[in-house]
Amino acid sequence: MPKVKDSNIVQRKSDTVIVKKEQLTSILYTKADETRSDVAKKKVTYLIGNAQVKYGDMQIDADYIQLDIAANTVFARGKQDSLGKIVGAASATQAGKTYEYTEFNYNLKTGQAIAFNARTEESEGVIVAQKTKKYNDSVFFMRRGKYTTDEYFLKKKDSLSDYYLLAPNIKLVKGKNKSSVITGPVQLYIEQVPTPLIMPFAILPFSDKRSAGILIPSFGEREDVGFFLNGIGYYQPLGEHFDLKILADYYTKGSYNIRPEVNYAKKYKYNGNLNLDIGNTVRGIKGLDDYSKTATYRISWRHSQDTKSNPLLTFAASVDVVSNKFYNNNINNNYIFNQNTLNAQQNSTLSVTKRFLRLPITITGTSSYSQNFSSGIGSIRLPQMNVAINQFYLFTPKTGIREGLLENINVNTGFNFTNSSNFEDGKIFQKEMFDNLQTGLTNSIQLATNTTVAKYFTVSLGGQINNALTTKTLSKEYNPVLNVIEDTMNKGIAGFSTFTTNASMNTTLYGTKIFKKGSAIQGIRHVITPSVGFSYSPDFSRENFGYYRNYNTIAGALTPYSIFDGGIVGSPSSGEIGALTFSLNNNIEMKVRSKTDSTGSKKVKLFETLSIDGSYNFAADTNPWSAFSIRGQTSVFEGKLNINTNLTLDPYETIFLAGETSGTRSNNFGAFSVQGFGLQLSYPLSEAIFGKQEDLSKKYKSKGEIRNEVYYFDENNYARFQQPWTLNINAQYSYTRNLTLFGTKVASVGLDGTMNLTPYWSINGSTFYDVVSKKLDYTRIGFTRDQRSFSINFNWVPFGQFKVYDFFIGIKANILSDTVKYEERSFQQPNAVF
Repeated sequence: MPKVKDSNIVQRKSDTVIVKKEQLTSILYTKADETRSDVAKKKVTYLIGNAQVKYGDMQIDADYIQLDIAANTVFARGKQDSLGKIVGAASATQAGKTYEYTEFNYNLKTGQAIAFNARTEESEGVIVAQKTKKYNDSVFFMRRGKYTTDEYFLKKKDSLSDYYLLAPNIKLVKGKNKSSVITGPVQLYIEQVPTPLIMPFAILPFSDKRSAGILIPSFGEREDVGFFLNGIGYYQPLGEHFDLKILADYYTKGSYNIRPEVNYAKKYKYNGNLNLDIGNTVRGIKGLDDYSKTATYRISWRHSQDTKSNPLLTFAASVDVVSNKFYNNNINNNYIFNQNTLNAQQNSTLSVTKRFLRLPITITGTSSYSQNFSSGIGSIRLPQMNVAINQFYLFTPKTGIREGLLENINVNTGFNFTNSSNFEDGKIFQKEMFDNLQTGLTNSIQLATNTTVAKYFTVSLGGQINNALTTKTLSKEYNPVLNVIEDTMNKGIAGFSTFTTNASMNTTLYGTKIFKKGSAIQGIRHVITPSVGFSYSPDFSRENFGYYRNYNTIAGALTPYSIFDGGIVGSPSSGEIGALTFSLNNNIEMKVRSKTDSTGSKKVKLFETLSIDGSYNFAADTNPWSAFSIRGQTSVFEGKLNINTNLTLDPYETIFLAGETSGTRSNNFGAFSVQGFGLQLSYPLSEAIFGKQEDLSKKYKSKGEIRNEVYYFDENNYARFQQPWTLNINAQYSYTRNLTLFGTKVASVGLDGTMNLTPYWSINGSTFYDVVSKKLDYTRIGFTRDQRSFSINFNWVPFGQFKVYDFFIGIKANILSDTVKYEERSFQQPNAVF
């Protein structure tokens, strides 16, 4: 390019202008289809058509540029139509960042600028401001700025975004590795329509690193506790591996929650989180009968270790401790909507496992705490240690291949040490817990071997010795004054030893029936797996063992009991056992002709499993036969309908005394009364069952554009699209008698499914009908709308103890997913009892 002085008039497409050092500090390059200079104003140059100005790291591209060297200013403008309306954007690029605008004023000397309708892309989104003022390379002020993460708007496939955040005033601060936007009041607009979500301010950090910030709450109303703000809080990173989130819930009737959360992670080492939930739930009006105030707490800790970090030593934690009736009284609405109010038990566990390179031993130490909300009983095991010795063989084969009973003899053994206590929930580490504490030590030695006899029969032999020590034993005694049986736990070390032996043999039998050619049924295959076994153990309730004693009932009958009943190590069995056990498992398949299968036939499973189990005790004086158990599982309608069933038959007659509802087994064999029956059915339905989905791209030639790409259009311009749906039908029935006169029945039918009304609208729900009580139980209906940049969800539980509706709007972009949302819930709890 030729170098010229600033006073020259040059009619060329590209120029280089060198100015005096006191005016500019860098060379100014210009380029345009047409260049003009003002004769009266010798230092003003006009660049028209594909105009470009380069100065330092700044490049300005526009349809029209006015360059005033004397004032050190550049004015740029986008392309205009015949009416003077700007229809094409101009741009400015600095330090690799491009900004678009309609009009632009730039000071070459100070670097300051003013732009109108400037478009600035930051991180996942874009800001379009009515007026933008650049103070320096790091600080920008904007008026009436709109921020959106709409993918279509970002890629300029659409001129209108489906949502944006509107702020009257915005400050953009750009750093070397981090940028951030600070705004005044912000309002969410969806499809150009304002929403009720107005935030007093917003801070949006644009960085790969974590940044501290305020967390915006959801809001709404709940009938029993008033209007609320849920989840208002603050997020703070704590170094490289930790972060802290402090959330609060507040209700106008006085209820509140404080919920600090700590998350931590170290790559290839461990990760976990610690959550606390502490608050007060206030219901009703103070001074009236319905007023209540309940303190609640929850401590939750999860920790997992990467197995690669130390395969010889691992630690894991799953701790969840709550106050009594926590879920029924907490004001965190998610517990209600997620059905946590139905929780009957809470369990916590800590475990440490140690392995050795050269020793065949694994040591596991655990501590556990269990809360039963129905009984109000807590149970703790602290500490509990298990030493497991890896399985080993007594004899080494000479050939390297184990054959015969001797070479297959293997031993499994180990020790288990436990401290355990049961107590009223909420009294952990109090006197009651320590008074009920029991200590136990158990050891088990198992020997087993197997071999094949006559090629088709597998024979197995085994034996087991159990040893136990405990620090407490039981005494039962009739108290004639109170007319009750009193149980007393006695301190003192006591123990017992038991042993059992067993032998079994099993094989597999095959049966096939082939039908004549042309028959619809081509063949039936029956696989039978019979198994016969024998087990023996002596009667450990005999007096010489010393494990059992007698007490007199209220009626004066002498009744035996084990001194280890209710203890931590269990009790030795009573009664001699010399039982012959048997089982018969069946699998039946049928091959039928099929026009749809390429082979011309297909398999149909009549019974995937049909088994019968039972036993006969030769050592028993009465009722040697056990109850017979029959179980079956199959699927029909091409495997869609799954059927599981079970049946328990007692071969002996049950006798009931007058006025009694519980009976006893007699010696009358042959009654085969039903003591239990169960049937479970499940059928998953979907549109795929009723035929293959058609390829819309081959059937329809017209396809939607700009936000409608998923739609196809027919000759009448009607939209065509796939509508996938699922419907799962579950039914169950169970009858349990257990020697009672009437027994109990449970029967229910459940439905759950989803359906896409359009590619972006879906409906989902579930319901549960109790056939016995003839009532609908938990029922939920939900709608989901995918707006591409954000999602809308509505869920409704119309009846039950907790009536809930939930409305949620959430931005999908990661930077806004936890910040910009509108959430409203309403709860009704008529006649609720807590």
